[in-house]
Amino acid sequence: MACADKTLVCRECGQTFVFTAGEQEFFASLGFQNLPARCPSCRAARRKTRSGPKPQANRCLYPAVCAGCGAPTEVPFQPHEDRPVYCERCYRGRRDADGEKGNEASRERRLIKT
Repeated sequence: MACADKTLVCRECGQTFVFTAGEQEFFASLGFQNLPARCPSCRAARRKTRSGPKPQANRCLYPAVCAGCGAPTEVPFQPHEDRPVYCERCYRGRRDADGEKGNEASRERRLIKT
């Protein structure tokens, strides 16, 4: 199916832009069914503002001591005496270890059921 260039109007800036046949084929290969509503420069600007985690300049960090390795660390919540606090490395290690156990347990349950 041969596509022809289309002239569209950007809903952000109101400028006209050309949606080329090549772009149409690329969009179709990605499964997009709608025409783009923004020109390439407005799309790029929108991606730039939406990409990545938001900066947390006013984030308050609290000092703590890691319950796993004893290293000083900072956490984004007020630590309590009755709950352990982990540094990032120990937290990731515990999370990964728990995930592996969970996957093994799930696999064992599936084997028992069948």
